[in-house]
Amino acid sequence: MYPTAAKLFAALGYAALVWYASLLIIPNLPEGRSEGLMPEVNALLAMILGWRIMGARAGQGFVNAIGIGLTTAAAILFWAIIMWAGYEALMRSINRRYNGPIEAIEASIALAMEFAQYTWPGPCLVTLAVGGIIVGVLSEAFAWRYGR
Repeated sequence: MYPTAAKLFAALGYAALVWYASLLIIPNLPEGRSEGLMPEVNALLAMILGWRIMGARAGQGFVNAIGIGLTTAAAILFWAIIMWAGYEALMRSINRRYNGPIEAIEASIALAMEFAQYTWPGPCLVTLAVGGIIVGVLSEAFAWRYGR
């Protein structure tokens, strides 16, 4: 796993995209819920997944880059929702709101479904889809220009 220009661009491109998309989710959060470090943490997650998913697969052609770009954006969204639901369930279990670990796991699944609803309505999903394609194609261009 050596660094390449495509991996670096994918990491930085998806970090910027997800940071912006996270800002678009903030108005959909329930009243009284703070966003905290959500954009920054999501951008860090996007950096890692952009490097590992899109960056590792750059160089397979521009048509494949569209699919891989969308896959990367979807994976980032999925893992961000899982991560934040798990964090919320952990905070609730620290406050002894659950009677056991199974109840906490069930609650984290329900929280993930609730958090997924915050992405809609609004431009977040469209931004992630279109931006994922653009970053994927540009990562492919970097792979072709600066070597795979």
